[in-house]
Amino acid sequence: MRAVTTLSVVVLAAAGIGHAVVSSLDADIARVDPFKDMKNRPQAGHGMNVLLVGTDGRDRISEAKRREYRLGGAPCHCTDTVMIVHISEDRERASVVSLPRDSYAMTPAHVDVTSGERHQGHPVKLNSAYAEGGPQLTVRTVEAMTRVKIDHYLEVDFISFMKTVDVLGGVKLCTAEPLKDSYTGLDLPAGTHSMNGGEALQYVRSRHVDGASDLGRMQRQQHFLAALVKRATSSGILLNPMKFRDVTRAVLGSVRADKGFGTDELLDLGRAMRNFSPSSSEFTTVPIGRMGYVVKGVGSTLKWDPVKSSRLFDALREDKPLAAHRAKGEVLKVDVAPQQIRVQVENGTGTAGLGKRVDSALAAAGFRTSRMPVNAAERSVKRTVVAYDPRWDRSAKSLSAALPGSELRAVKGLGPTLKVIAGADFERVRKVRATDPAQGQGESGVVRGDEVGCK
Repeated sequence: MRAVTTLSVVVLAAAGIGHAVVSSLDADIARVDPFKDMKNRPQAGHGMNVLLVGTDGRDRISEAKRREYRLGGAPCHCTDTVMIVHISEDRERASVVSLPRDSYAMTPAHVDVTSGERHQGHPVKLNSAYAEGGPQLTVRTVEAMTRVKIDHYLEVDFISFMKTVDVLGGVKLCTAEPLKDSYTGLDLPAGTHSMNGGEALQYVRSRHVDGASDLGRMQRQQHFLAALVKRATSSGILLNPMKFRDVTRAVLGSVRADKGFGTDELLDLGRAMRNFSPSSSEFTTVPIGRMGYVVKGVGSTLKWDPVKSSRLFDALREDKPLAAHRAKGEVLKVDVAPQQIRVQVENGTGTAGLGKRVDSALAAAGFRTSRMPVNAAERSVKRTVVAYDPRWDRSAKSLSAALPGSELRAVKGLGPTLKVIAGADFERVRKVRATDPAQGQGESGVVRGDEVGCK
């Protein structure tokens, strides 16, 4: 997960801040050569592919902080997070693909960085490639699995993550359900939370808050990245050269990168991405074909769906969006399933039969309507309204998503049944369905950054 902080710097660089402000930071970047002597690599596609890895390095974190945020124990010297970030050739879109750490992988032949012994290719969990062969074997393994050529390599650890969040002044995160993980110490009630670096680290590391394990954690990581982008782009940091420098230094001070990725590349990319925002980004996880695929000597792994994952990586190579622009009949993902939402429809116009039409359309989309629409007290409503009790705000957002352009209106004491006051602007009901993190997002679950942040 520490990898996402480095992506945030790319976003922050969208301000196009002058070379003089950040050129001195190049010296802060530790260099590695993950592409040395690599042969038979995939053919280059369009756009830029960055392999972002987060390692579990914690050597420079104080003992007090380790205890406070449950960072004890020996690090595994493996990659805690692996992501491919594709920046489109026109620099108007970032596509982030999470590769589960427990993915079944087959390493190429390599030399073990610890023992110096030569190994033939063998099965591993993806996160173990780093422990055996460092950045080079990680890149080679990912390229072999995806057939996507990696252009740059960036590696971040725990301390960089915590510093970045703190320099930003914290990040606001929304949790739809209570989250508790005894391993990391995470204990959040449902609602909105402002987190410092240590608290955010607990959030993105937690794997035991639900049955989705690593897949659920990756979805929360995507929520965090969207929140981080929103914080950076709305706080004035992009317009403050000194603040920008502090944030960049917090990240780059504990980053390792390939020799070809420096200040010039960062600034060039930043200038091309001036208009980058959460809506410019899209997130997904490699489609999983088989959970709990047991491999002798390796353990339980996740095996990718060969057909769906192939289509996903084809899209990266061809510089295409992971999800096409939504057509009118396309299903939108929401927090609460329509089948769990009770609705009373009222006709807020003088158009006869509008209430019945809205009720029928909502029922067809799965909402539990009363099937007895009534006329509203006001009959000149122009914009459709979703009235809701604040205790059912998640349901209200899900219902509003099904009614494009509708207005959300909190009404204390309304109770669990939401009210739709149909206005003159009503055109259609958009199909929605609930997010299911236990199944992963997969190819059909691509979401934009502005859809996973706080609303």
